[in-house]
Amino acid sequence: MSKGLYVATIEPNSGKTVVSLGLMNEITTRNRRVAYFRPIIDGDEKDHHINVILSYFKLDQSYEEAYGLTRPQILKFLNENHEDKIMDSIIRKFKKLEKKYDFILVEGSDFSGEGSIVEFDMNIKIAANLNIPALIIGSGIGKTMEEFIGTMKLAYDGFLERDVPVIGMIANKILPKNLKAVVKKMSEFAGEKTYVAAIPRDEYLAMPSIYDIIRTLDAKILLGENQLDREIKQIAVGAMEIRHFLKYIKDKTLVITPGDRHDIILAALQADKSYTYPSISGIVLSGGLKPDKGVMKLVEGVNTYVPVLSVKHQTYEAATEIKNMDVRINPRNIRKIQRAIRLFKKYVDSKRIMESIGQCRSDRITPSMFLYNLEELASRKKMRIVLPEGTEPRILRAAAKIQQRDLADIILLGDEKIIKEIARSNGIRLDWDKVKIINPETSELTDKYARKIYELRKHKGINEAMARDLAKDGAYFGTMMVREGDADGMVSGAVHTTAHTIKPALQLIKTKPGSNFVTSTFFMALPDRVSAFADCAIVPNPDAEQLAEIAIQTADAAKEFGIQPRVAMLSYSSGKSGKGADVEKVRKATEIVKQKRPDILVEGPIQYDAAVDPEVGQKKMPGSPVAGHATVLIFPDLNTGNNTYKAVQRETGALAIGPMLMGLKKPVNDLSRGATVDDIYNTILLTSVQAQKNEKDKEEEKQTAKV
Repeated sequence: MSKGLYVATIEPNSGKTVVSLGLMNEITTRNRRVAYFRPIIDGDEKDHHINVILSYFKLDQSYEEAYGLTRPQILKFLNENHEDKIMDSIIRKFKKLEKKYDFILVEGSDFSGEGSIVEFDMNIKIAANLNIPALIIGSGIGKTMEEFIGTMKLAYDGFLERDVPVIGMIANKILPKNLKAVVKKMSEFAGEKTYVAAIPRDEYLAMPSIYDIIRTLDAKILLGENQLDREIKQIAVGAMEIRHFLKYIKDKTLVITPGDRHDIILAALQADKSYTYPSISGIVLSGGLKPDKGVMKLVEGVNTYVPVLSVKHQTYEAATEIKNMDVRINPRNIRKIQRAIRLFKKYVDSKRIMESIGQCRSDRITPSMFLYNLEELASRKKMRIVLPEGTEPRILRAAAKIQQRDLADIILLGDEKIIKEIARSNGIRLDWDKVKIINPETSELTDKYARKIYELRKHKGINEAMARDLAKDGAYFGTMMVREGDADGMVSGAVHTTAHTIKPALQLIKTKPGSNFVTSTFFMALPDRVSAFADCAIVPNPDAEQLAEIAIQTADAAKEFGIQPRVAMLSYSSGKSGKGADVEKVRKATEIVKQKRPDILVEGPIQYDAAVDPEVGQKKMPGSPVAGHATVLIFPDLNTGNNTYKAVQRETGALAIGPMLMGLKKPVNDLSRGATVDDIYNTILLTSVQAQKNEKDKEEEKQTAKV
């Protein structure tokens, strides 16, 4: 079951608050611990949506927990070219709530200060990254039926294109006579599982209150502070004689008049007290003028209920501002809040919505979610990661980032003075008290490692002098640290070749029980999903048995990192359509996987397009649980895999995380010589998670042995 719901709108002033109040009223009766979250708020003042929900439902969370970022913060990230930090920050705050609460109602942004298309796309992206279903709201104000339905369909399709389930659509502020017609029209394009409803425009909720005037015109309260929730139905400008002015007094009239028009002020107050005139909502004194002390004293004595405000605006300027102002439900306006909840309950089946949320499950994982999960997994236990290329600035920057987030204990190899000077000259800040620096040339461990290398490799013709030279090499020294338990994992290759990193691991660490060889996988962070590609770095031309083992290892690795494995065994044909040695190898490998691991969803042979595109997958392999939805892609050989991952990376802008080596007794991972700081950072995290699993597996083996 999804733990959240994203309430999204396609425009400003759609009546989101009514829907959020109604939903929260239903949710709080079903769940003990409920939270409310707005990914983006304006930031100029305290967000009224948050204030209304937190105060009325008395939610057990702070205001700061209830939002992700303010617009000024987003602009700062964009100006600094850190767009990735926007989603990262929102996900982090949401995930904190997710750990504490049973359910989170998420309300999208208000379309302020930027184009509607850009902001709507941002809402879809946020919903996709939070991995929760959406409820779409649209307003019928100022639209024809055709325009409204067209807009709602565009919104509906927009969410589905990003694989965000739409559990419902609500048409808001609809003419009562059109309610059934709107529901029928929306149902024509909505899926069977999508609930559709329509809510009529409520004149009472559309009325501004005295609160709105105070907020919009920065008004000062002179009298009637306890009557600020009064609604305003119409405006009367007091700029004429009393006998003419009184004709404009209707029920819930707001009187706007200059502060020195004592006659109008007193007449309005008297009219409010008279049973022959309707009550007024309040008086706004324009021009910054206030009544004389004597008149003010008289007003205070006469007036008990009517709010009197003072504004700096001129009379007609104030009237125009009030007429065009944004109407909001205020936390203190309990009547409006309760009316909104009743309106929602009358026209929306909230139980149906909650049932749909209960049935909504998604195993999709976006790049931002993957990277967040990677950090979360690494943070469970700090592991010791050795970095042999300690004088490389990119390595030092990645180490600083790891240290800043306290995700691993870093060991740098190299000359301490040189490392610190390179860090200083590149403006890299590291807490040297928390970083271990070892120089293989002078370390007391070097002799120990040299003796061990000699013992392990003498049958290959290595003598003691050669072993000592190898021990002084960063890659060999780091590998020995991992082998001997002085480090939990190693990351190298930013400066050296893949062979220079992997060869020592193959010679000294060896493969773990159950693995016949070492293979690798890349986690490909595509724009809207993360897939595991294997093998793209190690095994040149695997046979069927090896290909099956690559598939099993990659599926297990994907699951370990939060990706639900659906394995596609790739070939140049799909299903039974192709023949030839290459296709038969893939077909045989698929059968081996099914026999060894019936718990893994696997399909093969299958073409790449049929594996990842739902429409193509349905055509070529109808009924397959993998076709069109593959998350693990196994290539028939290294040539295909390496070229494909690089082509996908270059053409789509995907982030390739890895390669992560699989099959070794202890984790050692290679970097591309073109690796960025983020690549190195992510690979350190991968290695840390592998080290945790390695430690867990050893503990389980001990427990099994005891039994």
